[in-house]
Amino acid sequence: MEQRRHWWNGKWGRLARRDVFLRVDGDRWHVEQRAGGAEGVSRFYEYGSADEAEETVRALLEGPDTWRELSPRPPGGWAPSV
Repeated sequence: MEQRRHWWNGKWGRLARRDVFLRVDGDRWHVEQRAGGAEGVSRFYEYGSADEAEETVRALLEGPDTWRELSPRPPGGWAPSV
């Protein structure tokens, strides 16, 4: 599964942090809505097209939070700077 995009609501802490991930696996698109950071609770959605998944992402990003898009991690991880 490849992560395509990641959004974060800009808040720190287990109670305030929210993340939304857009991933693809073959021809299936996956959206994860996570509350509470890495150890939080997630809700998953699966779609047959990018358009359907992106529509869900737009709906999840609505509201008072100031969402920031984060860069996805490359498949091999981040290379150390030389």
